[in-house]
Amino acid sequence: MTAAAPPTTRIVVLGMDGDALPVGAAELLRRATLVAGGKRQLAAVGASALADCTPDLLPIAGPLAPILDRLAAHDGPACVLASGDPGFFGIVRALAERVGPARLDVRPAATSVAVAFARLGLPWDDALVVSAHGRDPHAALAVALRHPKVAILTAPGTPPSWFAQRLPGRRVIVAERLGTPDERIREHVIDAISDAADPNVVLVLDPDASPERARIWPPRAAAGWALPESAFAHRAGMITKTEVRALALAQLGPGLGDLVWDVGCGSGSVAVECARLGAAAIAIDHDPQAIELTRANALTHAVPVQAVRGRAPQALADLPDPDAVFVGGGGGDLDAIIDLAAARARRVVVVTLALIERAGPVLERLAAAGLDAEATMLAASRLRPLAGGHRLAAENPVVVAWGRRT
Repeated sequence: MTAAAPPTTRIVVLGMDGDALPVGAAELLRRATLVAGGKRQLAAVGASALADCTPDLLPIAGPLAPILDRLAAHDGPACVLASGDPGFFGIVRALAERVGPARLDVRPAATSVAVAFARLGLPWDDALVVSAHGRDPHAALAVALRHPKVAILTAPGTPPSWFAQRLPGRRVIVAERLGTPDERIREHVIDAISDAADPNVVLVLDPDASPERARIWPPRAAAGWALPESAFAHRAGMITKTEVRALALAQLGPGLGDLVWDVGCGSGSVAVECARLGAAAIAIDHDPQAIELTRANALTHAVPVQAVRGRAPQALADLPDPDAVFVGGGGGDLDAIIDLAAARARRVVVVTLALIERAGPVLERLAAAGLDAEATMLAASRLRPLAGGHRLAAENPVVVAWGRRT
C-alpha cells in the first residue's frame, strides 16, 4: 500500500506590528482552515479578522513539537500569527526545520528591536541583539556588560528587572507591548520596571561609550593575544608574563557571551585580553594602584573592563556569576578564593602559582569541588643579544593549574 504524500500547501506566517496585521492578511485568514498563534495574537484578530470564517484555532502554548506536527500534517490553507518579524528569534526557524522552507510564506512586520530603537530616535546598525528566551540569561548579561549598545529579548523567568539589577552604570530602557494601545517605554528605575508587561525588549546603553563606530560592524576580533608586557602599564614586573598569559587564555577560552573574573588583577592584563576577545571582564584587586593601572590599560586598548577594588574573596560575593575565573595575584586567602571560584564558575578556574609547593593543594581543592583538575609548569627562556649572537635568558618558572567543569 502506497503511503500518502505529505501535504504541500503553503503555511503563511504573518508578522504582527503590535495588534495590527500586515496588508493582505485579512484575505489569507478568511481562506485559512487552520490558524495558529499565541494567546495575545489570536485575541487581537479574533473579533474582526476571523469574524467571517470558522478556521480551527491552534493556540501556541506549552511544548512546541505537537504544534509543529499539527501544522506540518494539515492539508489545507494555514496561517501562523507571530509578533514582529517571525524570522528574527521567532517561529520561522522551528517551522522551517519541521516542514522545510519551501512550504513557508513569511510576511514580516518590523521587529520589536527596530521599533524600540526607532521610538528613541537611535540607529541600531551598531547594536548587538541577544535573546534570553529559552536560553541561559547569563550569556545575554555578559554581552550587555561588554558592549555599548545591546538589545535583549527577555523571558518571563528573567524579566527586565533581573538585568537592570546586574547592570550598574548602564542605561536600561524597557519597551513594552510595542504597537499596542498599552505601549510603554521606561528607563532604568528597577522598582518601576519590576512590573514590565510582556512582550518587551530591553535596550542597554553605555552612557560613557564613544559615539564613534568603525565602518564595519561588528568590529573585527582581536588580531592576536598574549600581548607583550610592553603593551601594558605595570609596575615592578607585576604582570602576568606573555607566555603564561597565552596558556591561561587558552584555558579560559574567553569570547562573546562570557563573563570572566580576573582576581588579583595587578595590571589587569588578563582582564584586558579577555575583553579584547569579546568577553565581559571584571578585574578585582585590593590595591588602589592596581585598579588605576587596570583602568588605564583598558582605556589604552579601548575595551570596557569593570575594575572592583576590594580584597578577595569578600569582594567577589556580590559579583555576577562568571563563566571563567583567573586567579593570578596574592593579597587574599587563596584557598577561600579557589573554593568560591570553583563553586560559582560555570566553566573553568585558572590559577597561576610562583611557589611550586602550592600546586598540589590547589589541584586538590579544584578536584574536591568536582572540577577536572590539571596543571603544567612553564619554564620559558627569551633570546637576548650577546657578543654578536644571542643567549637564553630564563624567566621564572610558573605553575598554571586549572579546573574544568564537565
